[in-house]
Amino acid sequence: MISHPAPCPSLSSAIDSPTRRRLPPLLRRAWFGLNQAFRRRTLHTGITPDQFTVLRTLVESDARGLNQSELGRRIASDPNTMTSLLERMETAGLVERSADETDRRANRICVTGAGRRKFARVRQYAVELQIRILSALAEEKREEFLAQLEIVAHACQQVNEEFPPEARARVRSRTRQLRRAL
Repeated sequence: MISHPAPCPSLSSAIDSPTRRRLPPLLRRAWFGLNQAFRRRTLHTGITPDQFTVLRTLVESDARGLNQSELGRRIASDPNTMTSLLERMETAGLVERSADETDRRANRICVTGAGRRKFARVRQYAVELQIRILSALAEEKREEFLAQLEIVAHACQQVNEEFPPEARARVRSRTRQLRRAL
């Protein structure tokens, strides 16, 4: 049983009060649980949740593929993570990278036939998992919940984008340093 500290009277209505539901741990628990459940169901396929997200985004996008930066924005991933992820996916034959026809400095990412087949195979697990998780809510509340979650996700993105670009670059650099140190 989890014990919570006694609430401080002056903080009892504060957004970070131990007696309230708090956004960060709830989002983290939801993401972690979903991620782990997906991994366990798809381990035998050799695809990770991030790889599935890339394949889904590419399959549901323009047949000519997406610019690597745009793909990163759509799946909420930083450039370094995208590069590493796409290298592994390209090695596995799931995607192809080529020079973007409008900007030769950028890469255009396209899903391969093998990537489409892998997506189709793994998609059934993703759909079943989503149905199972959303069934915790009354059917008439599901779309409302997803709409509200979309608003929260958009607000999180906006708050992040308010952070000056040079400060974001420092954070990315420090994060890389910390990862190497581990």
